[in-house]
Amino acid sequence: MKAVVFHGDRKLELMDFPDPSPGPGEVILEIKASGMCGSDLKFYRAVGGASALGLGDLDGPIIAGHEPCGVVAEVGDGVDISIAKIGDRVMDHHYSGCGVCKHCREGWSQLCLDGITVYGATGHGAHAKYMKVPAHTLIKLPEGLSFKTGAAISCGTGTAYGALKRLSLAGDETIVIFGQGPVGLSGTQLAKAMGARVIALDVSAERRELAKTFGADEVLDPLNNDVLSAIKDLTGGEGAHKSLDCSSNSEARSQAVKCVRTWGSACYVGEGGDVSLDVSNDLIRRQVTLIGSWTFSKNGQADCAAFVSERKIDVDSLFTHEFKLEDAKEAYKLFDQQTTGKGVFLM
Repeated sequence: MKAVVFHGDRKLELMDFPDPSPGPGEVILEIKASGMCGSDLKFYRAVGGASALGLGDLDGPIIAGHEPCGVVAEVGDGVDISIAKIGDRVMDHHYSGCGVCKHCREGWSQLCLDGITVYGATGHGAHAKYMKVPAHTLIKLPEGLSFKTGAAISCGTGTAYGALKRLSLAGDETIVIFGQGPVGLSGTQLAKAMGARVIALDVSAERRELAKTFGADEVLDPLNNDVLSAIKDLTGGEGAHKSLDCSSNSEARSQAVKCVRTWGSACYVGEGGDVSLDVSNDLIRRQVTLIGSWTFSKNGQADCAAFVSERKIDVDSLFTHEFKLEDAKEAYKLFDQQTTGKGVFLM
């Protein structure tokens, strides 16, 4: 089968791999939709790929893509029919750990005390026709949700949902969301579904317009506004209740903390980079809570899918571009510009 491999330094290749076969406890997914996530850009850009980003050493080329959604095509020995059977429509929690430590037992495999596999980074991912995963990583896709929506929930949309839950966002609160890429747009869409008022920021005019269509009450261009003053003006001088940084930009991260009111909370989900804060004045003396949120648990992914299904949220509208695998080079060149919505490979 053909599959996408990132070589880093903005280079990728469509390579040949043998079709996978399931071992005991494993299944083969026939991928129907494989989303393009902001994290993919880090592997695409980094010289040295996932190894350079601290995710472990790689043993040969790794198939990219960590937003899998598809149909169970084969089932290995020892997989109970209640977990997976041929034809099931499923998402995948794209991490695998030891399965027995306290974090794995709670569904947080990415926090495994014995090391992890991150599919699409250190284990073969979903930018291919087939993908082999442990059966215990599967999550049923609710009826009525498309494969594209399932792919988005498998990282970008699920990450936004997990962060909003960590923030305990309430319907009578105002949240500022920095960055309106796939995760930030998801945050805007989900925060509105939760009843909150949303102030969305992005340097891209196209993404600011997308944020409006996703329900943002206010949009700001950080290049042409005094961000902190503008947010205070929009919140009666107090600042927002909550903020979410999806940008990984150092200045935006600082503003995400400074823009919230006393007793407010800020959350970071954008990977990489750094931030400079005056700990006493920005945090301690304002009773501000700062949260780091890394994606979601397996249960959290299922909860996100249920929320999207029950609230009839149009996650498909996140996708502004659809591609075939053979278009991968052009797809990632476009995505690398960070001016569009979300892309997806459809099989």
